[in-house]
Amino acid sequence: MERRPKLLYLVSEDWYFVSHRLSLAFTAKEAGFDISVATRVTHHGDDIRDAGLNLIPISLARASLNPLHEARTLSELNTVFAREKPDLVHNVALKPVIYGAWAARRAGVSGIVNALMGLGWVFSSDSPKARALRPFVRSALHRALSVPGTRTIVQNADDAKLIADQQLAQRDSIRLIRGSGINPAEYATEDATVGVPLVVLPARLLIAKGVREFIAAAALLKAEGVKARFALVGEPDTDNPAAVPREEILDAVLAGNVEHWGWRQDMPLVFSEASLVCLPTSYGEGVPKALIEAAASARAIVATDVPGCREIVRPGENGWLVPPRDVSALATALRQAIAQPGLCAEYGRRGRRIAEREFSLEAVIKETLAVYGELVSMPPAHLPDDMTNVVPLRRAS
Repeated sequence: MERRPKLLYLVSEDWYFVSHRLSLAFTAKEAGFDISVATRVTHHGDDIRDAGLNLIPISLARASLNPLHEARTLSELNTVFAREKPDLVHNVALKPVIYGAWAARRAGVSGIVNALMGLGWVFSSDSPKARALRPFVRSALHRALSVPGTRTIVQNADDAKLIADQQLAQRDSIRLIRGSGINPAEYATEDATVGVPLVVLPARLLIAKGVREFIAAAALLKAEGVKARFALVGEPDTDNPAAVPREEILDAVLAGNVEHWGWRQDMPLVFSEASLVCLPTSYGEGVPKALIEAAASARAIVATDVPGCREIVRPGENGWLVPPRDVSALATALRQAIAQPGLCAEYGRRGRRIAEREFSLEAVIKETLAVYGELVSMPPAHLPDDMTNVVPLRRAS
């Protein structure tokens, strides 16, 4: 019996793996790979095990800069990679890419896939801490991405150009796969409920996600007498240095400017209740999954004209793009959208077609498996033409 090639995923958080990579890993298993997942386990270990994947708990911490902890993490990853002896490693996000590529090289792994879902806080923030870290991270990223036998997956054309122009990776090793994919069947497309319009911002509550601009725009519109509700759907990411303080969110709620719904697992239901979806981010996005989900839910979108957002939002077709960090422009776009429910409905229908045509989970999985095939001999098993039934339809909180 032919040995199944071993594929190891390295991801910071179990919730992220379940939300963004579980379907890919499950399908790779069905295709003939032996799958392991190394991640920090909090609440979703059972979801990973129930999919038939080998779970390896690790202590990798996204926000840690403690030299002793980082040294222990690197030693832990060396042990895991040496023990598992994978044929292929798929590292997901900035820190796992840097650490995983290093550990893979030491373990003699011949195939390395490095997936960057945007370049994140270090490259997008203007804070002194981010600026100080940037040269070191850029150097480490170059060492991770430039190794022979490596493929770099990015989610938008801007990131592909930046990585190539700054010679962080060989141009011919970069692969563009837009987003982590959605199954359109999970999302209802009925028109928004008649009544007071509801505008939602679905994201981790980070400063760079535009939470402050959203709150300020909501306050401005409410002061003008615009009849609308504004809801933050998410929680502050305490592992991110740019998290919005919880007290600041509470103050905005008490002032009557926004509602705070917290972290929701039932995002298709959230989008079905919304009239409009807003993400005024300046963060280093890949393609925000929340915006793909909004489009799949036939909701018009107001977002910022930054890499990632402009992959899914097309002005005059399915939404509005505004400059980042511009409260006045954001309020103007929201005002226009709220005043034109018929136009928003038409934008939503067009957005649904975009999501189906360009951002399906099936397409993302097939494109990623093709990257795997560039680096290792693919299993003899073949995928069915329709992968709907072999992809677990699950969300993480």
